[in-house]
Amino acid sequence: MKTTLNFANLLTLFRIASIPLIATLFFSSIDNARPIAAIVFILAALTDWFDGWVAREYDLSSRFGAFLDPVADKLVVSVALILIVQSDPSLTNAVIASIIIGREITISALREWMAELGERHHVSVIGFAKLKTILQMVGLSCMLFFKVPFWHRHLSYWNHLSYWFCCTYSLDHVYLPI
Repeated sequence: MKTTLNFANLLTLFRIASIPLIATLFFSSIDNARPIAAIVFILAALTDWFDGWVAREYDLSSRFGAFLDPVADKLVVSVALILIVQSDPSLTNAVIASIIIGREITISALREWMAELGERHHVSVIGFAKLKTILQMVGLSCMLFFKVPFWHRHLSYWNHLSYWFCCTYSLDHVYLPI
C-alpha cells in the first residue's frame, strides 16, 4: 500500500469535488446548463474507471483509496438520482432512485459488516456489477442531459431502459455470502 495522497486518490477526490459543481450547473440558468452538468458527471464517472486503472498500473493502491473509491461512486450516483427526481418528480423516478440508493447503502453496510467478520473478500465486485455501473452511468448521464419524457426521444428510451436494468439488478443482487 502506498501513500494516501497519490494521483489515483486525487482522481477519486475530484469525483467527490465535482458533486457541488454538477448540482450547481444542473440548476443554473446559463444556456445548456443540464448538458454541461451531464458532461461534468461523465468526466466524474470516467474517473471511476481511471483511478482504479492508475492505482493498479502504477502500484498506487492504498487503504484510503480502497475506502474512498466506493464512497465517491455512491455519492455521485446518489446526487445524480436526487437531481433527476427533483427535476422530474414522478413516482417511477422516485421508486427507482429509492431502490438504487437503498441498494448502495445496503451494500456499504454489508461490506462494513463483512470486514468486521474478516470476510470482506466475499463481497467483491464482479463483472456483471461493472456492466451495471456502466449502464447506470450512461442512463444517468442521459437523464441529466435531457429534460423530456422518455417517449419523446429515442436516446431517452435507452437511458430509461438502462435505468430500469440497474433498478432490477439492484433488487436481484445483494451479494449475501450464504
